[in-house]
Amino acid sequence: MIYEPNQCPFRFGLGVFGDRWTLLIIRDMLFRSFTRFQDFLNAGEGISTNVLSDRLRRLEAQQIVSRKKDPADGRQVIYELTDKGKDLRPMMLAVMSWARKYDPETNVSGEIGRTANEGSSR
Repeated sequence: MIYEPNQCPFRFGLGVFGDRWTLLIIRDMLFRSFTRFQDFLNAGEGISTNVLSDRLRRLEAQQIVSRKKDPADGRQVIYELTDKGKDLRPMMLAVMSWARKYDPETNVSGEIGRTANEGSSR
C-alpha cells in the first residue's frame, strides 16, 4: 500500500472540501468577500438553498467558517472564514495559477490573477 488511508493528506482534504460547492464558497469568501447567504446564492453558480445551507453547516462544523448574527440586523447571519479557512488561500491561489496555465478558458482577473502568478513563480 502506498499510503495509510487515515494518514493521507489528500484523503483528509477531500473529506473536508471534496465537492465543487464547498470550494466555490471558500473562493467567494476569500476573493469576493462574500459574508451573507444571499451573496452565495446570487454568485451565478446556481447553487440551491438546501445545498448551500448544508455546505455552510459542514464548513462551520470543520471550523473553517464561523457564523454570527449581524449586529445591524439580528435576522441576518454573517459568515466569516476562521484562521483555518484563511490558511486555504495559498492552496486556492495554486489551483488558480495551475488552471490559468493549462486551461485557456480560465479567467482570473485583477489582483487575484497577479497574486496567483506570483505564487506560481516561487
